[in-house]
Amino acid sequence: MEPLVVIGAGGLGREVAEAVKTLNDHRPTWDLLGFFDDDPALAGQTVGGLPVLGPVSAAVTCTVKVVLALASPGDLFVRKRIASRLRLAPDRYATVVHPGAMLAASTQLGPGSIVLAGAVATADVRVGAHVVVMPHVVLTHDDRLGDYVTLAAGACLAGAVVAEDGVYVGCRAVVRERRRVGAWSLIGMGAVVTTDVPSGEVWAGCPARFMRKAQPAAAGDEGA
Repeated sequence: MEPLVVIGAGGLGREVAEAVKTLNDHRPTWDLLGFFDDDPALAGQTVGGLPVLGPVSAAVTCTVKVVLALASPGDLFVRKRIASRLRLAPDRYATVVHPGAMLAASTQLGPGSIVLAGAVATADVRVGAHVVVMPHVVLTHDDRLGDYVTLAAGACLAGAVVAEDGVYVGCRAVVRERRRVGAWSLIGMGAVVTTDVPSGEVWAGCPARFMRKAQPAAAGDEGA
């Protein structure tokens, strides 16, 4: 089994750790060593039965695979910011797929992406790098997800939807077929998106409508 460390010991990090344990029960794949996390209160502690091995910067000097397990509608740039800081080669990132996910053979997953239990991808779905697909998300034929997209639990994208880089789709939100959600936009919980959403906006409601501008990028967030 290949050594793996999860970056982020919060809720998503613990979910990813459980997904890895379940995957190993089905097919031994990852030697899960623990977490890297910058919270000083977690230094040397145990989270979910796994040790916090050090800060995020430790990923630079070690040789193990890592996965970015952080997501927040209040900080759309969190994974990109850390990836930019670490500057690791794509092959240093693990892609974690829970064995309870149902992905068609035609599904393409980018490096560092996470797919949790019950997620479905039906046909010819393309997923970028460092994407988080939470439980029971439905991705329908020909959907295209850019890098750093987050789909919260129960979100549903109809056919041929494009979600550009950094989009966050809230829990149980629905996007109509052939719609485009612009980069670094946020779709609220339970929203029903029937039209294209411009970049950098927050939309919510049924049907979804513009609410406000999304958070601006902090210095360095948009850097490679």
